[in-house]
Amino acid sequence: MGISQVGWNMREYTDTHEWVDMQGNTATIGITDRAVKEIGEIVFIELPKIGAQLTKGAVFVVLESTKAAIDICAPISGEVVEVNTALKSDITKLNTTPETDGWMVRVKSCANFPTENCT
Repeated sequence: MGISQVGWNMREYTDTHEWVDMQGNTATIGITDRAVKEIGEIVFIELPKIGAQLTKGAVFVVLESTKAAIDICAPISGEVVEVNTALKSDITKLNTTPETDGWMVRVKSCANFPTENCT
């Protein structure tokens, strides 16, 4: 990903089909429609807790589909400030609208987004 300035509203996509929507100092993270199609119907999600520290490249979400369990790695580092708890009761949002209503977490990012060492 090639974002170098904070404060812009922009969405970036990773090679592994995660997306990051940067708005100010907060990044919303999710997976793409293509990822959902490759994974198959998602039936369970394990989300991190608010306050958790994400490390770029480390597993932060576990998905279970009708095919397999899948680890989703964080595309950026930062502190989780919000989780999409609606996914716990209505996982269909992740299956049908992963790039809007199916977002996973919101993360407080560093001034030099993206970064490995966000504190």
